[in-house]
Amino acid sequence: MGPVTSVDVLTRWRLDPAAALLLAAAALAYGRGVRRLAARGRAWPRVRSTWWALAVGAGVVATQSGIGRYDDQRLTVHMIQHLLLGMVVPFATVCAAPLTLAMQSGGPATGRTIRAALRHPVARVLTHPVVTWVLFGGGMVVLYLTPLLGLAARNPWAHLAVHAHLVVFGTLFLAGLVGADPSPRPIPHPARLLAVLTAVPFHAFLGLAMYSATTPLAPDAYPSLGDQRTAAGLLWGMGELFTLAVAAVVVRRWYVADQREAARADRRADAASAAADASTASG
Repeated sequence: MGPVTSVDVLTRWRLDPAAALLLAAAALAYGRGVRRLAARGRAWPRVRSTWWALAVGAGVVATQSGIGRYDDQRLTVHMIQHLLLGMVVPFATVCAAPLTLAMQSGGPATGRTIRAALRHPVARVLTHPVVTWVLFGGGMVVLYLTPLLGLAARNPWAHLAVHAHLVVFGTLFLAGLVGADPSPRPIPHPARLLAVLTAVPFHAFLGLAMYSATTPLAPDAYPSLGDQRTAAGLLWGMGELFTLAVAAVVVRRWYVADQREAARADRRADAASAAADASTASG
């Protein structure tokens, strides 16, 4: 089979009903929340709606286009799908702040339910940076360096489970680092940056392990060693670029938070000085 081209992605689409329904429901739910806020005279930031549109769009391309059609036949295509579902969709999702939208557009019961869920011990465990890193990064190791890779290419349920793992744990990993929603476990900015940078050697390790393998990892599904090495290069290169982009966002938000704290400190100092001057003048 020849390489999948951009024409294949644009024209050789195949409906994945389960993914299509989930994506349609996500788009409708978010749009409904934005409309509810607008009906109350409140505007939702357009940039967040744009992030949600990007998340849904990336999910559509990953599951409904030629990428979704050929991901079980060429490892390179599978890797592109992996990058979309495990990195682009989660990053765009956490930047869209869906929980904040739900709390602001829903009723009091909705807000109480979400806040209670965020305070739940399970939520605190699942959002711990070490736990999310192990679940997300470890999941990639299990996928590519065990027989699960071949199983996912043959079994639709295993295939669906892999997709769900990439989206869910990718989102949990990034939510605590760059997410706009409230977090059950706020992480200091230095710790966020450290968590992001630990992914740099990880991508290199996994990419190198795949590239240097002398036999196909899943010979029944992906027999081409050259295809495997191209996929390894994609994981290594794009993974590092994405990690650096996330690190840049963390550094920017760290800087903005420091600037805001400095401004608050200046205002407190000015208020204290004004109060002291007033006390001296009255005395």
